[in-house]
Amino acid sequence: MVEIFEFAVIVITISASGVMAPGPLFAANIAYGLQGGVKYGIKLAVGHSIVEFPLVVLLGVGVFSLEIFPEFRMVISIFGAITLFVFAILQIKTVLQKRDIRSNPKHGPLIAGITLSALNPFFIIWWLTIGFKLISDAMLIWAFSGMLVVFFLHIWMDFVWLGGVSFLTSKSSQIISNKNYKFLMIGLSFALIYFGITFLIDVTP
Repeated sequence: MVEIFEFAVIVITISASGVMAPGPLFAANIAYGLQGGVKYGIKLAVGHSIVEFPLVVLLGVGVFSLEIFPEFRMVISIFGAITLFVFAILQIKTVLQKRDIRSNPKHGPLIAGITLSALNPFFIIWWLTIGFKLISDAMLIWAFSGMLVVFFLHIWMDFVWLGGVSFLTSKSSQIISNKNYKFLMIGLSFALIYFGITFLIDVTP
């Protein structure tokens, strides 16, 4: 019991660096939180976990490795940047076209959670480095079940963080005017474009 408690403290502390780091998923969470509150934040977390769980399993069995595909980071960065650009453009278009800006978005938070996670190179790199070390340590103690230990110790933080932020964001929407709301949404879209640019710069020689 003491062993798993000590390991849990380590995983939770280290995982905070990935869960709470600002990025495209966080920017999208604020945008969706304004429209759907905690429900949308939870859906984003579900989409995120759909990508995260198989990645953890692949790392656990030793299949997923940078050495197998040397150009992996460059490819995932380029596709990630393209996805962010498309997502931002569609979001700006939706906001400008709709008179009721607080209606449900055309592109659901579940899909956003999946795409912004799967095509986020920093999320992948985090698991291929820090996350891989945690999984390796856990498997030394609990064998293959160690990957599940790491996953569950980590994933609850995503739900609490994304759900909590979207809840707080939805409360602030009550004092945001229709005009300011549109400006905020467009600003968040440009933030996604910025992250896309940084993804491309990161792989530029």
